[in-house]
Formats: sequence, structure tokens, C-alpha cells
Amino acid sequence: MSDPAQPTRSPLLPDRYPQGDFFVCDIFDAVPKADMASMEHPIFSLSTKPDTRIREYEHNGIKIVIKPSVDGLATVHDRDVLIYCISQLMTALNEGKEVSQVVRFRAHDMLIATNRNTAGTGYGQLKAALERLAGTRISTNIVTGGQEIFRTFGLIESAEIVRQTRDGRMQEVEVKLSDWVFNAIRSKEVLTLHRDYFRLRKPLERRIYELARKHCGAQREWRVGLDILQKKCGSGSTIREFRRLLTTVIKEDQTHQHIPDYAVSIDDEDIVIFTNRQPGRGIGGQAVAPPLDPEVYEIARALAPGIDVHFLEREWRDWLPEPPHSPEAAFLGFCRKWAHNRKTSA
Repeated sequence: MSDPAQPTRSPLLPDRYPQGDFFVCDIFDAVPKADMASMEHPIFSLSTKPDTRIREYEHNGIKIVIKPSVDGLATVHDRDVLIYCISQLMTALNEGKEVSQVVRFRAHDMLIATNRNTAGTGYGQLKAALERLAGTRISTNIVTGGQEIFRTFGLIESAEIVRQTRDGRMQEVEVKLSDWVFNAIRSKEVLTLHRDYFRLRKPLERRIYELARKHCGAQREWRVGLDILQKKCGSGSTIREFRRLLTTVIKEDQTHQHIPDYAVSIDDEDIVIFTNRQPGRGIGGQAVAPPLDPEVYEIARALAPGIDVHFLEREWRDWLPEPPHSPEAAFLGFCRKWAHNRKTSA
């Protein structure tokens, strides 16, 4: 029998790869970002078992039909691959680099960045995720990048395992993103996610965080009816079962405050309320630092030659876990580490 005096286990997955040095920021470990269109609409399945149902969704003039392959719909956890690719491309764009729809990355880097297991099961799950992402087809009139697209496409157009080690594990992966996702990236229709997003165990927790991030943002509060929230989550449960599942998440969050950035509650009229935990701070895990002394930019240019210091400042502000005691010194330390990591990874 458990001891009621002992704290219950956190709903979050363990942080498998904690950051040992606050200022270490590698280009292969970019700030997590997701496209706003699939944060808004229920593209991904909440099921942990193969979901082979055709999903039709319509809201405020947007119509989406999502068709699975025989492997089932792409899941909320499969979305990690897209988040990783989007994050890499946004980092490159912010540095003024040319990007393309084809993204090549080391499987090991992706697994670490998304807090996944790097044992054999992690690589097998990544391969299965690529197959579901390529097999899921979408017909929609969602607007991205100022274009209204009426056609059928996959979340990714193709995926290829470029190299394998002798024991069969993938080393490098090449993914070609769909026009729809790539248009969102080029138009910078993306939002930063809290790094603890990858530690959320339940697909429903991830989905409600995405919706809160999209709709509440930096506002103090966002309210939505339970029926609309269920629709936006893409849940196939009855409204009664969805209320029960959501209430379980809410009770756990009241105990552990594990949902990043936002507290969740529900009132007697089935209105779900998302409240910004710290309205004075940034969203996505970053803290707010005051404006920097203008003279610090010249020192930063010397520490990181050839890199846009204003881009570095944006990345630094995204990265901050807490307000620094000395913003100028913290920013310069970040620039020094960034330049060092860039040089050693070249």
C-alpha cells in the first residue's frame, strides 16, 4: 500500500538528456517550433494504437479530410519528426541561409532533441513514424503562406534512410516535407514550444498544450467550450468520456503543474479555461530579459563574427529558462558558446 505522505510520480517523462551547461546551444539542438496550421486543426491521431478511420473536420470555413494508410494515421508523437525538421529550418532561415524541402539529419540527434530513447526501440519507432507521416493524406483548403491550397498531400512527401550501421540502426535520415508544411516555414507561420512538450506522456496532454499555445499564447486566459475543444483535439470519444479524460489531466496538473506554460480547469458549464501561469514571462519556456545595453552588440559581433547578433539575441531570449542576474554577461556568454559550437560542428 502506498504511503499517502510520499509524493506521487510526476506525469512527465524523465528528462533523458538534461542541459549540463546553460549556455550550450548547438545548431543541431534548435528551439522547438511547430507550424500553426496543424496546431490549430486536428491533423494527428490521439490513439496509441493504429487508427485507420477517415477523419473529417470542419470549423469556421476550414474543411479537412484526413485519410490514413494501412499503418494508420500519423500520431501526435509522430509529429516530433516534423517539429524537429521545422526547428532546424527555422534556425537556418533566421541565420539567412537558403533552405529546401529536403531535410537531412542524424537520427541520433533527432531522438535526443525530442527526448526519445536512443536504444534500438527508438530507431524502430522513428522508422514507423516516417511511414505513417508519409502514408497519411490530407485534403484541405487551409491557407499557409498566403496561399489557399485545395489538393491532397502527405505530411511528408517521402523519407529515406541514407545510411545504416552494421547492426541495422539508421544513422542519417532524409525527409522531403510537403509543400503545405514548407510554405508555413518560409512564411514563418510557426510558434515556439516549451521543451517539456516532449516530456508529456499522454497524447491528449500534448494536444491541449498545442491548442493553448496557439489560442491563449501570451494572453492571460483562453476559454473554450468542451464540445469545441473535443472537436479541435480530434478525439473520437463520446463527450462524456472526453470529459472524464480531460478531468484526469486537469487533476494531475493541479497536483504537479506539469502542463507547460498553462494551467487548465473546467467549470460547471463545461467551459474549459486555460490560464497563463506567468503572464509577465515569455511563452515556450523562455524567460523575459530586459533590453540590452547597445554597446554589448559590438562585443557580440567580435565574439561571433559573421553571425547576425540580433538573430543570436532572439535565440538567446528563446533559450532563457529564468531571468539572468546580468543580462549583458549572459548574452555574451551565449554568443561565445554559439560561435564555439558552430566552429566545432562545421
